[in-house]
Amino acid sequence: MDIKILTDSTCDLPREVMEEYDISVIPLHINLGERSLLDGEEVTPQDIFAHVAAGGELPSTAAINLSRFQEAFAGYASGHDAVICITIGSGFSSCFQNASAAAGDFSNVYVVDSQKLSAGQGIAALSAARMARQGLSPEEILPRLQTLISKIDTSFILDRLDYMSKSGRCSSVAALGANLLKLKPCIELKDGQMTVGKKYRGAMPKVMRQYVWDRLEKYEKQQETEVFVTHPPANPDALLATWEALAVDGRFHKIWDADAGCTVACHCGPNTIGIIFLPAQEENPSIYT
Repeated sequence: MDIKILTDSTCDLPREVMEEYDISVIPLHINLGERSLLDGEEVTPQDIFAHVAAGGELPSTAAINLSRFQEAFAGYASGHDAVICITIGSGFSSCFQNASAAAGDFSNVYVVDSQKLSAGQGIAALSAARMARQGLSPEEILPRLQTLISKIDTSFILDRLDYMSKSGRCSSVAALGANLLKLKPCIELKDGQMTVGKKYRGAMPKVMRQYVWDRLEKYEKQQETEVFVTHPPANPDALLATWEALAVDGRFHKIWDADAGCTVACHCGPNTIGIIFLPAQEENPSIYT
């Protein structure tokens, strides 16, 4: 069965992964000043950081509208047996609602709320592509995908809180206090919502080593898993510390370097780094192949 996998530009999957599994991406819009630009095509995180550093207002993200989803679905539905579209979590954007409405015009289009963003959403899309490659039908893929989504571990460490404060996701007072104390909060995605987890203190390389250990210690070590180190432009020493901590742990057969797109950049700012992974699934290990 020929199944096309679609997602949006918040997925932050490496290009080689998308090319290997023929995953297509529909870009969100980024409102930068008075311009509306396509995420990853007309604007990058570097552009956003330069704009803010020069005194510009923090950009905002805009969901893919109904007509754009209809256009994309029309282009793929006729040439494939089915289309599965995995969107950014509905708690962060109206992409899922718009895609669901657009899918009503097609009998072979299925829309999935990833409940995640960034590479957490990307893992959902990649898992769907792998299951489709194994010959599973949409009716078989969708329930398995929902089970997997609930288990994807998605988190980031923020180096600074002014972007989060400007976007309205934490108060300026809280941001000031955290910055004065040099705190680096862990932002976790749970049940489709963004929450603040453990708060770290110190330089980012030290913080990242401890963060990696903390995220992994609750899971048994198994060898068939992979992890995405996801980040916009970030401190090289902090990235190196992250990779070294993952290598020392030794449980991942593949460590992907994933460039975070404009959604993470807009809300989290420079030097944000996260490790995102699906813990080993004994009941369905073949999604890793």
